Amino acid sequence: MRQQRWFPMAALAAGLFAINIVARLIVRFGFPDDDTAQNRASIVMFAVLGLVLAAWAFRQAQARRFTEWLPELVLGALGGMLLTVLIGPFISGGTPFEDGAGAFFSQIWLYAGCSILGTALGYWIAVLLGRDYRSRSLKAYEQAHAAKARAAKPRRVVRR
Repeated sequence: MRQQRWFPMAALAAGLFAINIVARLIVRFGFPDDDTAQNRASIVMFAVLGLVLAAWAFRQAQARRFTEWLPELVLGALGGMLLTVLIGPFISGGTPFEDGAGAFFSQIWLYAGCSILGTALGYWIAVLLGRDYRSRSLKAYEQAHAAKARAAKPRRVVRR
């Protein structure tokens, strides 16, 4: 099943939704009437979400081209966002539009912003360390041609 094309996207979406479930359950059972704790839990949830996406992007950037893993990450994060926004409120004992359209769309913007920042951070760190796919390919190309240049015999000058 892991070889299926959809598996990484579904696993990423499920993992991101699990982060949301844990945060919602902690708030629901630990701090049911405390708005400050709910805000802090939301901030921690979005930070963890960004860090998970940064780690995922860092790992994928080392193994594959940017154009191969970015669509998987986008679809996985989009699936996680839809689960979080549409199904997550039922875990907290509410509904998606209970607080109005403004709260609904602000959660979407926060989720998208943290996802973009986390992905960019993970990719930039991989590039900065020279561990991304392209940097490693260029280094291997350079080493292969440097070895060829050393092994080649110098050109003989023929006098007439």
